[in-house]
Amino acid sequence: MFSSVAYADIKLPAIISDNMVLQADANVPLWGSAEPQSKIIVNCSWNNVNVTTDADSKGKWLVKVKTPKSGSNCAITITCGQESKTVNNILIGEVWLCSGQSNMWWPVKQAKDANTEMAVANYPQIRLFTVSENASDIPLDDCAGKWVLCSSQTVAEFSAVGYFFGRELYKKLNTPIGLISSSYGGTPAQAWTRREVLAKDEQLKVCLEKDAEVEANKAKYQQQYDQALDKWKKDFKAAKASGQKTPNKPAMPRELFKKNKSSVLYNAMICPLIPYAIKGVIWYQGESNASENALYKRLFSAMITNWRQDWSWGDFPFYYVQLASYGKHMKKNSSGKTDFSVPYDSNWARIREAQSMTLSLPNTGMVVAIDIGEFKNIHPKNKQDVGKRLALWALAKDYGFKDIVYSGPLYKNMKIENDKIRISFEYAGSGLIPKGSDIKGVAIAGADKKFVWANAE
Repeated sequence: MFSSVAYADIKLPAIISDNMVLQADANVPLWGSAEPQSKIIVNCSWNNVNVTTDADSKGKWLVKVKTPKSGSNCAITITCGQESKTVNNILIGEVWLCSGQSNMWWPVKQAKDANTEMAVANYPQIRLFTVSENASDIPLDDCAGKWVLCSSQTVAEFSAVGYFFGRELYKKLNTPIGLISSSYGGTPAQAWTRREVLAKDEQLKVCLEKDAEVEANKAKYQQQYDQALDKWKKDFKAAKASGQKTPNKPAMPRELFKKNKSSVLYNAMICPLIPYAIKGVIWYQGESNASENALYKRLFSAMITNWRQDWSWGDFPFYYVQLASYGKHMKKNSSGKTDFSVPYDSNWARIREAQSMTLSLPNTGMVVAIDIGEFKNIHPKNKQDVGKRLALWALAKDYGFKDIVYSGPLYKNMKIENDKIRISFEYAGSGLIPKGSDIKGVAIAGADKKFVWANAE
């Protein structure tokens, strides 16, 4: 009997815990583990109805409970035999997953006007859950993290884009908001995609082939890095002794980071969240795929479809940020000097094009951020406008706010008129306004694809 009682311990995943937000007006899944073949009783305080199920042969169980349109200070009690566990201080509202790489991870404490923003960030009806960074070769059942009430202290480390998005929704909807941040800096989209999805696609399986090649040559990459590190230590010591500027420490090769392997972040940071009920996803990523941009349209679309299928929650909204401006429009000439007179082909521009093409997937939306980047900073600090623009998509498409311009301007078509080209845009609102005295960065080419700068107005 003692052995049986000890084994009956009810275990819940981290995402199902005190202070959580459950998606409103939905059949939300709740799951966990207990004694194999035991009877599980789930009671929700908002309707005092018992939902029962049996744990399977491995002790795993799942039930679905109907949530109301709103609710606060709710509780859920799970009972198995003589044991019970209660999850307290639950809100019923709107739940969004915030994911991507460093620009989504970027915390409020490092955003524009951080001190001012943190000082007024007391929103107990907004709840925050941050998935701890992790990578795994196999799918995991759970992750590390906990739900906290949004306050000046807790918001400091939370995703700035996620927070500003959620705050905008809260102010407009006046309903509880749950934000789940699952992001990891410097990571490619294939790391966020299930392995089977990549393996069965003739074009995407190249990601797995590259992983195998990296694994086979890992010792070589480590040796090269160790040699570079030893040289840096000697050069650093010599420079310091002579009073000269010390050299920068060499960066670890991308090949040595496990987080860059295909599927490892899906396994560790997305899989444990499924099937937690969400309204939708916001996403900011693409920088780490710039060198393999030809594949990105197919890869990004496959990742979105993968998430939707695995969640079994339909084509939920998926809104993402097109890469912001970064760096100058320039290229090196034959002598190695910077030549500002000639436009150049940009990997980031190709990623942006792939992101635009992904709008062909149903229920997707793209935030244009070309105007709020910083040419010297790959992590622009203005996350407020990014979050707000993502919220405009959700407000217009999911919450009935019809009379707002929810998209940035998107190219529609062009027409040659004598010696001029007229370009038309969709979602131009009241018109386009140059940021500065004139319009820069517009280049044109004929059939020879030799680009030159153009005068635009």
